[in-house]
Amino acid sequence: MNSLIQRVIEQAGHIILGKEHQINLALACLLARGHLLIEDLPGVGKTTLAHVLAKTLGLDFQRIQFTSDLLPADILGVSVYDRDSASFKFHPGPVFAQMILADEINRATPKAQSALLEAMEEHQVTVEGETRALPEPFFVIATQNPAYQVGTFPLPESQLDRFLMRIELGYPDARAERALLQGKERRELLAGLQPRLQAGELESLQQAASAVFASDALLDYIQALLAFTRHTPRYLNGLSPRAALALLHAARAWALISGRDAVLPEDVQAVLPAVAGHRLHPSGEFSGESSAALIAHLLAAVPIP
Repeated sequence: MNSLIQRVIEQAGHIILGKEHQINLALACLLARGHLLIEDLPGVGKTTLAHVLAKTLGLDFQRIQFTSDLLPADILGVSVYDRDSASFKFHPGPVFAQMILADEINRATPKAQSALLEAMEEHQVTVEGETRALPEPFFVIATQNPAYQVGTFPLPESQLDRFLMRIELGYPDARAERALLQGKERRELLAGLQPRLQAGELESLQQAASAVFASDALLDYIQALLAFTRHTPRYLNGLSPRAALALLHAARAWALISGRDAVLPEDVQAVLPAVAGHRLHPSGEFSGESSAALIAHLLAAVPIP
């Protein structure tokens, strides 16, 4: 299993330079069967990372550019009248793919954003009264620009909570940026990428991730983290049971990527910022605290059993 994972990480690292930690987090999210939100400034490689993951994992890929005039039918599909058969024929939208890139998701209105809610949670969509299953595996990778930029609509909490992780790429370091400037265009490199996983291997990795052992003491640690967020006045709301499951699944996938068959507290700590950062919000006198500060306080306040 570890050799399969390393093939994926190495190929992604040749395109997304100097971001091994973020690549590992993104891969852990997909191995945990979750959806990924990438929030950062334009031009740092958010869209490129989604393309790299889709090609490397050998998944059917569709990109949806979210704009202010996007309609739910543009995502889900629509029925069109066929004169030859004298009936309506459903034309599937781009959501019917194994991996969806929802590019700049927060530039669309809440009505358009809500078209993905059922798809992300239940891997199905209901269009014109009929429920249609989506292909498996099914992932949504969404990118969004910072909320202070012009033309953005904030994602509602119900939409944010459906993303298992939220990550940021940030600027590359000087060495990676020099390699980027001296190397080929990313589009050229993307065109030459070949799948590193064969049919069924991704599913095998997902099953292996779900089978990674988590001890009772490890579960005690996760529950202690949850309880602290629910009872301290620093947070507006505590972490939900869905967040608890997301944290456990992500920690198992991180342990698998690290080559272990059991989850350590360090695995939980490694994925906690990406899993809980978009779910925790400061309250009252702490309203000015950043997500990173909230997570740092949580990790410092809850001891490892």
